[in-house]
Amino acid sequence: MFEPSYVSHRFAKLLKKNDLPHIRFHDLRHTAGSMLVNQGHTIKQVQEFLGHEKASTTLDIYTHVSMEGKKDTADVLDLLPA
Repeated sequence: MFEPSYVSHRFAKLLKKNDLPHIRFHDLRHTAGSMLVNQGHTIKQVQEFLGHEKASTTLDIYTHVSMEGKKDTADVLDLLPA
């Protein structure tokens, strides 16, 4: 039987051993949500994949715009007539 914190502790050790920055194991859910949205999957698809009852939870908490996404959005302004 595993202790409830077993996965989190092992994950932290894995990161440290490989000289990776510390993140929480749960942060992988946020990363997965953001990556799926940035790859073009719909919010509904990501919501169901992450098991959220509401799409607003997925949008508000689990997805983050990448720097590339922010740049792409800003680039649209360059295309507008002055």
